[in-house]
Amino acid sequence: MVYDLEQENKEILARYRDLIANTYRTLDEEQNKLIRKAFDIALDAHKDQRRKSGEPYIYHPIEVAKIVANEIGLGATSIACALLHDVIEDSEYTYDDIKKIFGEKIADIVNGLTKISVMNHQNISVQSENYRKLLLTLSEDFRVILIKIADRLHNMRTLESMAPDKQKKIASETVYIYSPLAHRLGFYNIKSELEDLSLKYNNPDVYNEILGKLEIANEHREKYVEEFKKEVSERLKEEGLNFTIKGRAKAISSIYRKMLKQGVPFEEVFDNYAIRIIYKSDAKNEKFLAWKIYSIVTDLYHSNPLRMRDWITQPRSTGYESLHLTVLGPDKKWIEVQIRSERMDDIAEKGVAAHYKYKEGFRQNPDERNFEQWVSEIREVLEQQQNLSTTELLDNIKLNLYSKEVFVFTPRGEIKILPRGSTALDFAFAVHSDLGTKCLGAKINGKLVPISHVLQNGDQVDILSSQNQKPKSDWLEFVVTSKAKSKIKAYLNSEKNHLVQEGKEMLQRKLRHAKLNFNDDEVNKMQKFFNLKTSQELFLAFQDGKLDTGDLRKYIESKNVLSNLLNRFRKSPVKNDVYEEVQPSNLDMIVFGKDEEKLNYSFAKCCNVIPGDKIFGFITISDGIKVHSDNCPNAINLRAQYDYRVMPAKWVNAESFKNRVKIEIEGLDRMGMINDITQVISNSMSMDMKSMSISSNDGVFTGSINLEVKNKHQLEETFKKLKNINGVSKVKRV
Repeated sequence: MVYDLEQENKEILARYRDLIANTYRTLDEEQNKLIRKAFDIALDAHKDQRRKSGEPYIYHPIEVAKIVANEIGLGATSIACALLHDVIEDSEYTYDDIKKIFGEKIADIVNGLTKISVMNHQNISVQSENYRKLLLTLSEDFRVILIKIADRLHNMRTLESMAPDKQKKIASETVYIYSPLAHRLGFYNIKSELEDLSLKYNNPDVYNEILGKLEIANEHREKYVEEFKKEVSERLKEEGLNFTIKGRAKAISSIYRKMLKQGVPFEEVFDNYAIRIIYKSDAKNEKFLAWKIYSIVTDLYHSNPLRMRDWITQPRSTGYESLHLTVLGPDKKWIEVQIRSERMDDIAEKGVAAHYKYKEGFRQNPDERNFEQWVSEIREVLEQQQNLSTTELLDNIKLNLYSKEVFVFTPRGEIKILPRGSTALDFAFAVHSDLGTKCLGAKINGKLVPISHVLQNGDQVDILSSQNQKPKSDWLEFVVTSKAKSKIKAYLNSEKNHLVQEGKEMLQRKLRHAKLNFNDDEVNKMQKFFNLKTSQELFLAFQDGKLDTGDLRKYIESKNVLSNLLNRFRKSPVKNDVYEEVQPSNLDMIVFGKDEEKLNYSFAKCCNVIPGDKIFGFITISDGIKVHSDNCPNAINLRAQYDYRVMPAKWVNAESFKNRVKIEIEGLDRMGMINDITQVISNSMSMDMKSMSISSNDGVFTGSINLEVKNKHQLEETFKKLKNINGVSKVKRV
C-alpha cells in the first residue's frame, strides 16, 4: 500500500500542536521543552511502525498524551511519559537510554507501563497474574495507572480495526479492570466511556438499540432542557448567581444496568438523562450556594426525598462532590438534577488531578488524603499477601475497588471510610495494625459493643484494647477489610509456626531421653501410630499437651512388642488358620522383610491367599504374622492405620505347596455337562478335586467344587478351560 508521507507528517505535527494547545494545566517553557523532546524521541522510535488500521503508529502515543493532558489533566511529566509509553517495548530504545535522556523518574514510569503491556501481549487471563502485575505498579508510581487508563481509552476508541475475538477480549478486560479503576480514581466521564465502549463490542445489539433510542429522544430532551432552564434561570438570576445549566444523556451502559436491575424496557427508565446546574463561587460560600440553588429548584418543582443524595456535606471516597435530587419537571416527568460548583464539576471530570489545582483557597478536600490512603492500602495488601492464591488476592483487592462505603468517626472527629459491613475490629485495624491485634471491644456512640459489631454511617468509634489480647481464628469470620484479614492471617500463621517449632523441639528432647533418633522415618511412624494427618499436627499435639510422655511410652512399647514378637516368631511354629499345619520343611515358602527372613506365619481368614498372589505380612499381637493378599478388603485399612506392623513378603517355592480353593460354576444344563467339567479338572489340568456339588432347576445348573491348587497360574488356566465348555456361563473363585 502507498502512503502519502508528506500529508501524514503534516497531520502528525497538527496533532502535536493540538496536544500542546489543550492542556488542563498551564505549562512553562521548560515543561514545553520536555514534552517536545519526548515527542521527538517517540517520533524517531516509531518512524517505521503502523497500527492495524494502517495509520502511523505515532498517532497513538499523541492521542494518549492528549487524554492525559486534557481529559485526565496531568502535567508535563505524565504527558512526556504518555508520548514515550511504547518506546521501550516497541523500539531499540532501552530503559537506560530513557533514563539517560529524561532521568530516573520518567524512565521508571515508562518501564512500569512496559511491564503491563508485556503481560497483556502474553495473553494471560485477566483473572490471573495480569491483574496482580497491574496493581503492583501502584506501589511504584500511580501515574503509571493513570497513563495506562488513557492508553486503554484510546485503544477502546480505535478497537474497530481489531478482529472480533480480540475486540471481546479487550472489552471484557476493560470492564473488569480499567473502568472500576477509573471510577475509584474519580474519572466519571472516562469510566462511563470505557463501559459504553465495552458494551458496544461485548453486546453490540443492545448498545446500538439504546444509542438509536437516545438519538430519537434527543430533540425532545433539548426542548425539555430549554424549558427547565427558562424557569430556573429567572429565579437564579434574581438571586444574583453566576451559573450555567446543561442537559446530558446518561451513559448507555448505565441505562442498560437500570433496564436489567429494574426489569423494564428503555422507555420505562425514567431518568435516562440529567440536568446539571454549575455555579461560580469562592471557597467561603460554595456550600451555602449549593443549598440555596437546591431550595430554589425544590420551590419550583416537587422533589422525591427518597432519591436525594448529599455528597457535598460528606463527599464520596473518590472525592466526588455534588447535590443530586430528582424532581417532577415541566412535563410532569421525573428528572435528575445535579447541583455543583465549578470546582466540584472540575473534580468530577478530572478526578485526582484536579485536586492539586484547588489546594489553595479551598478547604482541604478529604479525597486527596483518601486516595493516598487507598494507594497505601493496596500496596499493603500486596506486600502482606504475596503467598495468597490469585483468587484470594482478587477478592481482597475488589474489596477496595468495588465496595460501598460507610463513614465513621474517631473520638477526635476524624473521618474513616470503610467498606459497608465493616466491624469495630475492621475500624481498629484501619486506625493501626497494633490496635487491631490488641482490640478487646469498642464504644460506639458511647455504648459498649463487641468487636464484631457492624458499623453504621455516622458512628463515633472508640476502640478498647489490652496488651494481653491476641488475634483469634474466629476473627476472620466477621472482618471484611483486606487489611484486617491479611494482618490476622499473618499473625495466626506466625503463631502457628512458632507453636509447631516449639512442639518439634519438645518431641526431639523426649526422643533423646528415650534413646531414639529424631528423623523423618521415625516421625512418619509416630504420625501413623497416633493417627495424625501431618507432622505439623504431631508437633502441635505435643506442644498443647494432647500427647505427652505417657503416649510416647505407648509408642515405644509398641515398637518393642513388635521386636519381641518377631524374635518369638523366629523360634516356634504356629498353626495355619485355614489349611493344614505348616511343617518345618515348608517354612522356606514365604520370606519376610528386606532381609528375606524365614519366619513363622499363618494365612489370614479374610482373603484366601494362594501361591502366586501378591502378598504382605501383618504382625498381630496374639496370633503372630498373618499373610494377606494385596487385594485383601482389609489391606488399605491395615496399611493406613498400622503401617509400622506391615512387612514385605514374597513367595520362594510356590510349586511345592498345595492350596485348597473353592469355586462356583453355573450355566445351562445338558447331558454330559458334569463329565465335561470333571474331564477338564482331572484329566486336562491334573488337579485333585476334593468335593463337588451340582444342582439343576428348570434347565439351569449351579455348582460348587473344592480343588487342590498348586499355584495361581494353574487356577487361571483351569478357569479359562471351564469357561470354554459349551453351556457354562460363569466361573468364579469364592
